[in-house]
Amino acid sequence: MSLISTYAAFVCVTSTRESLFVKILKVCVKPFYTLYKQSRTLIADRSGNFATMTALLAVPLIVAAGLAIDVTDAMLVRNDLYNAADAAAIGAIASSSPAVAAAMAMTSDGTVTVGQDDANKLFFGQTSSDLQSIPVNVNIAVTRASNVVSSNVSFSASVPTTLMQLLGQTSVPISGVASAQYQMASFIDFYMLLDNTPSMGVGATLSDITTLQSHTSDTCAFACHNLNTTNNYYNLAKSLNVKMRIDVVRQATQSLTDTATTNRVTPDQYRMAVYTFGTKAEAIGLTNVSALSADMTQVKNSTSAVDLMTTPSQNYNSDQDTSFDTMLTQIKPVIGTGGGGTSSTDRAKVLFFVTDGVGDSYKPTTCTKPTTGGRCQEPLDTSFCQPLKNQNVKIAILYTTYLPLPQNAWYNTWIAPFQSQIGTDLQNCASPGLYFEVSPTQGITDAMNALFLKVIRTPRLTG
Repeated sequence: MSLISTYAAFVCVTSTRESLFVKILKVCVKPFYTLYKQSRTLIADRSGNFATMTALLAVPLIVAAGLAIDVTDAMLVRNDLYNAADAAAIGAIASSSPAVAAAMAMTSDGTVTVGQDDANKLFFGQTSSDLQSIPVNVNIAVTRASNVVSSNVSFSASVPTTLMQLLGQTSVPISGVASAQYQMASFIDFYMLLDNTPSMGVGATLSDITTLQSHTSDTCAFACHNLNTTNNYYNLAKSLNVKMRIDVVRQATQSLTDTATTNRVTPDQYRMAVYTFGTKAEAIGLTNVSALSADMTQVKNSTSAVDLMTTPSQNYNSDQDTSFDTMLTQIKPVIGTGGGGTSSTDRAKVLFFVTDGVGDSYKPTTCTKPTTGGRCQEPLDTSFCQPLKNQNVKIAILYTTYLPLPQNAWYNTWIAPFQSQIGTDLQNCASPGLYFEVSPTQGITDAMNALFLKVIRTPRLTG
């Protein structure tokens, strides 16, 4: 009996899923225990001889060995089936699986039939050839509930015994359940708001800034697009092959359409619209460059038109060309109320705002900083962000660092005092975790893609 008890304890300690083996041992050990009690009665009888006692003691030892072999065999089979069940449960709802694609196309919750068929194939494809002779019952359920796809794979089988058959135990029953969950990527509409005001004509890198400053009489780092002269700094930058920040933002936005295409599961999972602050200073206002569309090729082609805002002449309208208040107010009804992202008719909505973070508009009484003749130069006023958030709109902000320009007297007087606050206010406007700052030494394209991926990526398998 001691050997049987020792083996039972070993199974309970080493098995990762003990409950079934506890049941097995209760069924299998009971007849051995009865035999053991009967053996003790015989052993206590001194009238027998040594040979008889040896024969009687051999019986439980042989039976214990048989139990060890059969239970170990059952354990190995069960582990094999568990591995197959785990692979089927996970594989059936992998991000690229037919089940996830079908679930995302569903307009309501329910069973995902294609996932059940896929899981069944995966299960039997994972089992070893040694199990082909053992009948296995498999029940599979793949369902969608809200924004979660769940798979549940249960199995049961009877493993034939060998020596245990001497006691009438012809098989050992085994069973198990494996499950997994996939948090579906949401259906999302992206509204790209690109700051294309004159300050975005600054050189894209420190090298570009230095080049512009060295070729302008007033050491100006901005490629201002003044239309009253062909010798404007915008044309100068083009002739010097200086890349402006607006050039990089345009290219980064176009690259983003490729990222959206690569990461989508269904053709309409992501839609994108592109807006700027206007093509010219005489008509500043929210300007649509590309309408909301899931056709990323069309969005990419339309975005090629994004360029620096033009001005009729230098210092036109006192350079009051950047009103964040106006843009955020005007885009609010365009975006509307965001949904849960669970289907193509319940789409989440994200304002993706790319800016250098310095406003410049006429606000004689409500400016957060000192004004000059009513001209308000200030960091983003975060009070205009909350109304969008109240509509369940997430705000993702890519801050293209407003570079200090110590050689510029205007910068030193009006911008330098709040330079350190620019990024802080933008971060306060952004939804939690959706703020990214990129300096000239970094890649705006990489930063924009990283922020986009942060928006769309959610936890995957959870079970």
